[in-house]
Amino acid sequence: MHSLQQTYHGLGLVMELNWDLFLYAATIIVALMAGAWLGSLI
Repeated sequence: MHSLQQTYHGLGLVMELNWDLFLYAATIIVALMAGAWLGSLI
Protein backbone atom coordinates (compact mmCIF):
# COMPACT_ATOMS: atom_id res chain seq x y z
CA MET A 1 0.00 0.00 0.00
CA HIS A 2 2.83 2.37 0.81
CA SER A 3 4.46 1.83 -2.58
CA LEU A 4 1.11 2.52 -4.27
CA GLN A 5 0.87 5.84 -2.44
CA GLN A 6 4.43 6.71 -3.45
CA THR A 7 3.62 5.89 -7.09
CA TYR A 8 0.48 8.02 -6.98
CA HIS A 9 2.44 10.93 -5.49
CA GLY A 10 5.07 10.55 -8.23
CA LEU A 11 2.42 10.60 -10.94
CA GLY A 12 0.88 13.71 -9.43
CA LEU A 13 4.26 15.43 -9.50
CA VAL A 14 4.77 14.47 -13.15
CA MET A 15 1.31 15.80 -14.06
CA GLU A 16 2.04 19.04 -12.20
CA LEU A 17 5.33 19.50 -14.04
CA ASN A 18 3.73 18.70 -17.40
CA TRP A 19 0.89 21.17 -16.71
CA ASP A 20 3.47 23.88 -16.00
CA LEU A 21 5.32 23.02 -19.23
CA PHE A 22 2.06 23.06 -21.21
CA LEU A 23 1.13 26.46 -19.79
CA TYR A 24 4.58 27.82 -20.67
CA ALA A 25 4.37 26.50 -24.25
CA ALA A 26 0.81 27.83 -24.69
CA THR A 27 1.90 31.29 -23.51
CA ILE A 28 4.73 31.38 -26.05
CA ILE A 29 2.43 30.23 -28.87
CA VAL A 30 -0.20 32.85 -28.02
CA ALA A 31 2.47 35.57 -27.86
CA LEU A 32 3.85 34.57 -31.28
CA MET A 33 0.37 34.52 -32.81
CA ALA A 34 -0.43 37.94 -31.32
CA GLY A 35 2.85 39.31 -32.68
CA ALA A 36 2.13 37.92 -36.15
CA TRP A 37 -1.37 39.41 -36.08
CA LEU A 38 -0.09 42.82 -35.02
CA GLY A 39 2.62 42.64 -37.68
CA SER A 40 0.04 41.91 -40.37
CA LEU A 41 -1.91 45.07 -39.44
CA ILE A 42 1.05 47.37 -40.10
